[in-house]
Order: sequence, then C-alpha cells, then structure tokens
Amino acid sequence: MKSSVIVFPGSNCDRDVAVALEKFKIKNEMVWHNEASLPKSDLVVLPGGFSYGDYLRAGAIAGKSRIINDVIKHAKNGGLVLGICNGFQILIETGLLPGILLRNKNLKFLSKNVFVKVINTNNKFCSNYKNKKVIELPIAHNEGNYFADYKTLKNLEDKDLVVFKYCDMDGNINDVSNPNGSLNNIAGILNPEKNILGMMPHPERLIDPILSGKDGSIMFQSLKK
Repeated sequence: MKSSVIVFPGSNCDRDVAVALEKFKIKNEMVWHNEASLPKSDLVVLPGGFSYGDYLRAGAIAGKSRIINDVIKHAKNGGLVLGICNGFQILIETGLLPGILLRNKNLKFLSKNVFVKVINTNNKFCSNYKNKKVIELPIAHNEGNYFADYKTLKNLEDKDLVVFKYCDMDGNINDVSNPNGSLNNIAGILNPEKNILGMMPHPERLIDPILSGKDGSIMFQSLKK
C-alpha cells in the first residue's frame, strides 16, 4: 500500500503521520503543497497543524493550494483520503465534506485526551475497531466545533456517515463528554462513498504504549488491511 502525506506551511503533525504509516508498513511519500500532482497513492493524508497560520480561518488558504486539485481528483476517483484536525478543516474548505468547523464553545484552544465512540466500522478506516468501540485519542484544536444545518446533519446520521462521537469512558454520549460544542457530539464524518474521512482527534499520536496508548494503531491496521 502506498500513501502520500501533504505538507503545508504550518503543518506540525505531518512527520507523526509518516511515522505511523511507516510503522504499519505503508510506503509513504511526503508531498509539498506546491506540487502539481500526487505520486501513485492508495491513501492521501492531510495532516494536523496550522496551515498558513490559520489566516482567514483554519484550512481556508490550504484548501486553495496547488496540490489540492489532484487530491480532489484522487478522492473523486475513489482513492482514500484521511484528514486529521487541520486536515478535516481543509476537507470541509474544499467541499469534499459537508458542514463547518467553528471556534470551540469556550473559545479556548483544547489540548487533551478524550474518549471517542466508534459509531461506524463499515469502512476501510475503522474496520478493526469492531471489537473496541470506545477509544481514547488526543485532541489539539481551536476550531473543532462541528456545525451543519438540519438537513445535512440528518443526512449524516440517517446514512451512517458519522464515524466518531465524543463520549465518556463508558461510551455515554452527552453534553458533559462534548469538549468543543460539536452538534450531536460529532468528532469525525465520512463522505457518502465512504472513501473520505475527516476527524478532529489524532490517531497518529497514540500508536505505541510508550506514547501512553495504542488506540490510534487500530486505524492504521484497518487501512493496511
């Protein structure tokens, strides 16, 4: 399996994702945002960070980068695309995923581990989570408050396109376990074809016990499979 990680000015999780991919024997290339085309790839990752310093709004400028045209082409041809944190914001800016990510409800940057419930394992990103539905992953964002109109939200829920929801350690989904105010506690969503995943938590940061956990490993194992 081959992957490409897109690197933007301000990306700070690109190397973390590369380490995770390589740990699970996925052959990876780093692709600078100003390149015109992707190398042959099964998976494209838009990593976390603060692309272009979050000027205008998070992901807005990165969504117009030169490489994005080929990322969109890759996605529309059925290739896998994973957007993590700022990558999720970029996917929304490009229109590959619906909705918007607003400032966190308390208007403060959040950096901590949270519990997340895996809602949908019927996709190539999460198939290995079938035996572990409540996981712990880090978040680190200022604009992770997912919002969409009623029609969009209903479509996501009805078509089982919500992949992750914030929860407590027992899997209860409620306001108390919602760190940023996201509607319906949404932490990650798919496109209708289920080849594009955008998520705010960082699976690449928990891939080894030495990093205090391995719940993120399961996603990369799913992708490899």
